[in-house]
Amino acid sequence: MTSPQPLDRRSLALAAMSTVVEWYDFTLFLYLATVLSRVFFAGHGGVLTTLAGFAVAYLMRPVGAMVFGHFGDRRGRRATLLASMALMTVAMLLTAMLPTAAQVGPLAGVLLLLLRCVMGFAVGGEYTGVVAYLLEGAPAHRRGLVTSLAAATSEIGGLLAAGIAALTVSLMPAPELDSWGWRLPFLFGAALAGSILFARAAMKESPEFEASRDAGTLAQRPLAHALLRHRWGILRGFAISALGSITYYVGITYVPVYLTSAGSVTEAQALQLATLAALAVIVVTPFVGLLSDRVGRRPVLVGLAVLCAAMPYLMFRLLAGASPGAALLGAVVLAMLAGGVSAVGAVATAEQMPAEGRLSGLALGATTATALFGGLTPWLAQILTERTGSTTAPGLMIAAVAVGVLPVLLMLPETRPAIRR
Repeated sequence: MTSPQPLDRRSLALAAMSTVVEWYDFTLFLYLATVLSRVFFAGHGGVLTTLAGFAVAYLMRPVGAMVFGHFGDRRGRRATLLASMALMTVAMLLTAMLPTAAQVGPLAGVLLLLLRCVMGFAVGGEYTGVVAYLLEGAPAHRRGLVTSLAAATSEIGGLLAAGIAALTVSLMPAPELDSWGWRLPFLFGAALAGSILFARAAMKESPEFEASRDAGTLAQRPLAHALLRHRWGILRGFAISALGSITYYVGITYVPVYLTSAGSVTEAQALQLATLAALAVIVVTPFVGLLSDRVGRRPVLVGLAVLCAAMPYLMFRLLAGASPGAALLGAVVLAMLAGGVSAVGAVATAEQMPAEGRLSGLALGATTATALFGGLTPWLAQILTERTGSTTAPGLMIAAVAVGVLPVLLMLPETRPAIRR
């Protein structure tokens, strides 16, 4: 049987660009955490309550990933990506229309958290679907580079979130910001999601999925199939995603909250710093993806894990200092580490299992790790920083996870396809 032909560039580009919405929304929620805490939880826990809501919503990601994963492994990647984006569009639009605590009291916070859970459910099927689609549609010798685009374009979403949040907070007086200005970034996100949903209708189906369907090898019960036949692949994907998640969510998206809560900088300055960090991720991601195509997934992941064990402690010391230049250096280095892990982690996790049951396997491994080491860690980092008084606690969290997953990465089987010369 001949190998499936790679997808056309238009379909790959549409899939890659769709992660912009996912990361725009969740990054925006963190970047506006201090604003949303005033608007929805005034007098009821502030920033910690908002971060706890972020964590609870993230726990819905594995649930959504399993539901969408089953659907995608049985009916196709394209239909899954259309459904998840439609749900994300509705959730963002409704968030922009929510009443505030000043209008309906504690009910406002409850409604916000419910919509965060809906968004988490939808996002659960989004990123894994995109990663699988890019992997399955890319030329074999460029899988690392093409799949890394999911991480790069997601950071474009983070960049948009940082830039729009920074503009909104900087240009609007506080009363107007808390009254209605916070809605504008969410309205923009809903419009962006709707436009990508419309464009995504032109995507073709994954060639690997079509080949499996035509050959009759699709798993009838994808979750059970993944658990029974690919347990070690699921565990390896969990470890890779754990490192990628904590470096991203503590090393990038939590940083503005950290700086603002510590009183080092203003909300506007912290968001401006985050914008520069996002640019650094966009630059480094494709180079790391390409490097993984040249030298392999395992050596790149091992090298990044060693750096993640050694550097975050020092970088958070720089962030806590009084020098703006040092804070910028710390934020950029942390962002580059996170971007590098996300770039190679995207292809490495997806390659841990074959096309049949791939989405379900990613749901059980990678998405579960993201829920635990992504959604929970900003909240935990804030608690540790407040209760211990240690400005380096977030950096130590990253280092601990890096040391913990390093043995798994050292034994990781190389999944880079052999390159014919």
